[in-house]
Amino acid sequence: MPMTITEKILASHSGKAEVKEGEFIEAQVDLAFANDITAPLAIKKFEEWDEQRVFDAEKVAFVLDHFTPNKDVITAEQCRLVREFAQRQSITHYFEAGASGIEHVLLPEKGLILPGDLVIGADSHTCTAGALAAFASGVGSTDLAAVMITGKIWLRVPSTIRLIYHGELQPWTSAKDLILYTIGDIGVDGASYRSMEFTGEILSRLSMAGRFTMCNMAVEAGAKNAIVEPDEITLNYIKGRGERDFSLYYSDPEAEYLETSDYNVSKIEPQVALPSLPANVKGISEVESVAINQAVIGSCTNGHLEDLRVAAQILKRRKIHSGVRLIIVPATPLVYLEALKEGLLEVFSEAGALVSPPTCGPCIGGHMGVLGKGEVAVATTNRNFRGRMGHPESEVYLAGPAVAAASSIKGRIAGPDEIK
Repeated sequence: MPMTITEKILASHSGKAEVKEGEFIEAQVDLAFANDITAPLAIKKFEEWDEQRVFDAEKVAFVLDHFTPNKDVITAEQCRLVREFAQRQSITHYFEAGASGIEHVLLPEKGLILPGDLVIGADSHTCTAGALAAFASGVGSTDLAAVMITGKIWLRVPSTIRLIYHGELQPWTSAKDLILYTIGDIGVDGASYRSMEFTGEILSRLSMAGRFTMCNMAVEAGAKNAIVEPDEITLNYIKGRGERDFSLYYSDPEAEYLETSDYNVSKIEPQVALPSLPANVKGISEVESVAINQAVIGSCTNGHLEDLRVAAQILKRRKIHSGVRLIIVPATPLVYLEALKEGLLEVFSEAGALVSPPTCGPCIGGHMGVLGKGEVAVATTNRNFRGRMGHPESEVYLAGPAVAAASSIKGRIAGPDEIK
């Protein structure tokens, strides 16, 4: 039976020759991970069930990235609980402080996720790793506790929607703009419990950072997972990172898709998602002048080195608006170090920006950039729900790094073409 790449990965991990849409399977997990918010809940459930050991200390990872460095006593206690559990269990892949980064960027960077893997994370943006041609999906902490014990998970095989991108990208239009445009087109439930398979000539030319960005936001359309077929770009990325065997899977030409959508990217300008849904999208030329108080460039969506390069290109020899706080968040220590070597951090500092250590803090309204009542932010993050970044009466506009950088200079939502 012809299968999609997602179906092939699920079949291989459930010991079956083939699987089909809607089928329930029990699948072996290659990597299970959690962060400082979701891990404590999973650990408590693990201990409630009186379990002694995780199924494999090398296949469980903990990344303390949401509230670290600890912002208060409560978060310090959460991290202590995870740290001590990791020590007792001899967890190989434990990351905090200077070794830590944003989990969805750090784990692929460390070579812990490879093509053909089945990855389960206690975080909704686990789907990011689909850019590596892996099946990656988020679960709740209780489900993660069960995976930590058994190394397996029950899944229902999702149907797949195929999204084809062709044409030529406009100047300043990036992967973030493509995924925002797509979510604006299909809606926040347009891919509910489905696999989003990104393909087409544009995907074949996108960098890994761009692919990670697109897969990251698939969950904002309700997707179970997102995936990109492997190619030379994938293999070049994992070269020197992964130290174990991996498998390459490709969708069969005759594979059945629930839906197929075709996008001519030549018509897509930089996009902005207005409050308070990621699907409330407009092209930058359609967005009215909106004054901002804060801009954030970073997160698991756009904290890659190439995102910082785009921002620096716009900010170089310029100053941010006097009424704006610009926060730059490199996604991992390696991204931070490379940005430092390239002089990007100097550009940001001279422009008047604040450079943060790797953290999810601003994105979740946790720390390092919480919004007050009535404040407005433009951010390269992935969600703009009411109260997402702070006060329930604050507002968040989502955009790519070019728009965020330009807006920080103008003091209002602005496109990069306005910066002369």
